[in-house]
Amino acid sequence: MIFITGPLYSGKRTFAKKIAPKEKIFTEAQELAADADDLNVLADRLAEYDVVTATEVGGGVVPMDPAQRTAREAAGRLACLLAGRADCVVEMFCGLPRILKGELPQC
Repeated sequence: MIFITGPLYSGKRTFAKKIAPKEKIFTEAQELAADADDLNVLADRLAEYDVVTATEVGGGVVPMDPAQRTAREAAGRLACLLAGRADCVVEMFCGLPRILKGELPQC
């Protein structure tokens, strides 16, 4: 599995479409984290896709609302679990991919 992360509107989805068919891509995985009963089970399920993307949500202002802080914490923990399971981790910034782990398959 290839895990692609980065800020909102950084080119994650466009890059994912270049390396895998649409039906083998799961986007915006961070949205599932807050409602997950078990993040490990969720990460295992998501790792079955060829490519998983998640928006990095931990770099901004910390929300005052406790539920929003909990959701952000869960999203960050899910991203760590996905990165651990991934063969390749890519950080997108300004449309530029930076390989953090592994290698991209030859396309």
